[in-house]
Amino acid sequence: MAETRMTQTAIVKELAEACEVSNKVAKQFLEHFAAMAVRETKKHGVFVMPGIGRLVRSDRKARMGRNPATGEAIKIPAKKVVKFRIAKSVKDSIVPPKKKA
Repeated sequence: MAETRMTQTAIVKELAEACEVSNKVAKQFLEHFAAMAVRETKKHGVFVMPGIGRLVRSDRKARMGRNPATGEAIKIPAKKVVKFRIAKSVKDSIVPPKKKA
């Protein structure tokens, strides 16, 4: 079974129809929203998308790891990473919680 995902064009078209605006306006909205999410996550470390979840920037500490090919110990430097934390309501609607017996 071939999986098809929603393309940017399909998202823009559906947004335009739902909001009764042109595809151009819907695309501008989507592009501005993405840029705003990046800017705010960079600036404040978190960006909340109401009803969906949040983008969170977090710091990883430096640590020791192993080269899988040689087994040699290597130092992994500290770095910043971005994570997406999905809202509980969204998770429960996509994957309903199991009923307790």
